[in-house]
Amino acid sequence: MRINQNISAMAALRNLGTNNDKMTKSLDKLSSGFRINRAADDAAGLVISEGLRSQVGGLKVAMRNAQDGISVVQTAEGALTEVHSILQRMRDLTVQASNTGTNGTEARTAMQDEVDQLSAEITRITGNTKFNGVNLFDGNFGKTATSRSAFDADGSVQLTDDETFTLTVGSEAAVTVTVDDNTRTGAAFASYLEGAIRDALLSSGDADNHAFADKISVSAEAVGAGYAFTIENATGQAVALAEGTGTPLGDIGFDITTSIAAGSGSGGEFQVGSNANETISVSIAAMNSTSLGVNALDLVNGNHGTILDDIDDAILAVSTVRGELGAIQNRFEHTIANLGVAMENISASESRIRDVDMASEMAAFTRNQIMTQAGTAMLAQANATSQNVLSLLR
Repeated sequence: MRINQNISAMAALRNLGTNNDKMTKSLDKLSSGFRINRAADDAAGLVISEGLRSQVGGLKVAMRNAQDGISVVQTAEGALTEVHSILQRMRDLTVQASNTGTNGTEARTAMQDEVDQLSAEITRITGNTKFNGVNLFDGNFGKTATSRSAFDADGSVQLTDDETFTLTVGSEAAVTVTVDDNTRTGAAFASYLEGAIRDALLSSGDADNHAFADKISVSAEAVGAGYAFTIENATGQAVALAEGTGTPLGDIGFDITTSIAAGSGSGGEFQVGSNANETISVSIAAMNSTSLGVNALDLVNGNHGTILDDIDDAILAVSTVRGELGAIQNRFEHTIANLGVAMENISASESRIRDVDMASEMAAFTRNQIMTQAGTAMLAQANATSQNVLSLLR
């Protein structure tokens, strides 16, 4: 018998340590509920489960985004419900005003006053209908505001009287803008040019150009010793310019190939998926009384048949937008339902990889606990066997 090396005790100690480590890991899993608590538990499983967990998190946010989309659509549609009611009232008044056999000028004037107020209310409602500070009916919902420097002057304007250039807003009829003042610079010239453009739009005889008149703005910014001028169109329509008589634009360094828009893009983008480009676009047209064509109705002296046609067109335009919003809301609702199913299935997949099977792990823990207890007892026995040598030394 040898006593310098107690091989039995060493083997018992090694097995005891192994079983103790297994029991500790089982305790870790049982207490956390996860089969994978660290990469060493299952390196491949950790990578897969983290990817699935990212998808689940993205789907949860996407569901909230889609629900926000429904809120936006409901807010817009609610406002248009009232606009519809106003348009119907304006149509009733027009039909009543058409009855000239019983309604004199005074009566039609009273009806005109109400129509004017109703028209103003349409503009007020659509102008104040916002979601989280974003206007829904200015024609630029969800679009990115962009403007490019249109002028690059040295600070002075050298123009000849009655020089002209051509301006086209969107696809509407082109108008000729007359530049007949050669004394202004900087902000003063920007204000003057803005007025000249508006005058040209208003005097063009085109109703659509009239609608753009108060949407055009020109601003000046000091750049070095000169100024940079910017033309913006609040409707988001492109502004195209070309030289006319003389070279007024060239004289102040204008690039006639430049076009500027206040808004670009297809509309508000709602991220309804956990990955890039999984979006739903919502576009809402401008809905004020001017864009609807009911801002200048004349019930006193106008052609009531034409007015009725204009109001009917406006009712149809609002109905179309409301129908589109309703369809989008239904789409959002289906999207939310689909996201819920996807999130449920992906969560189940992630759970199968990462979560611990409590019953199976409890059985393993019980085994490891028994093995640890037995190992401790056997280590004690192995240590005790060396004492048998003492009987030989007596």
